[in-house]
Amino acid sequence: MKKVENDSKVKIKGSAIKILFGSGISFLISLVLLLAISIVLTYTNISENIITVSVIVISALSILIGSIISALNINKNGILNGALVGAIYMITIYVLSSIFVSGFEMNVQSMVMIGVSILAGMIGGIIGVNFHK
Repeated sequence: MKKVENDSKVKIKGSAIKILFGSGISFLISLVLLLAISIVLTYTNISENIITVSVIVISALSILIGSIISALNINKNGILNGALVGAIYMITIYVLSSIFVSGFEMNVQSMVMIGVSILAGMIGGIIGVNFHK
């Protein structure tokens, strides 16, 4: 019985590491894409009105890719694991924002961002699990 418990603890720990890795990949992709969009906005006449939509799309795309990578390595529970990648991403963003941004508050845009992020993670998890087979 102890072997089964130890095996399950090892699997949970391995899954947690893979979920954190997927979240890290999401942050890295976001960083690169946000840097690219900031350069484009700096050196072109594109309106700054696209910033909000760009941030949501970049975050969703980053989480989608990160959760696909995470689910490819876990091979099961894609919806849950993908949602966790999205949730970890958003929790980290909002904790850092509340620490470093004065006047930070939750608003409708924040709620949309959270919903889109978790949904993108879930979709990525489904894709990752099924792509592996």
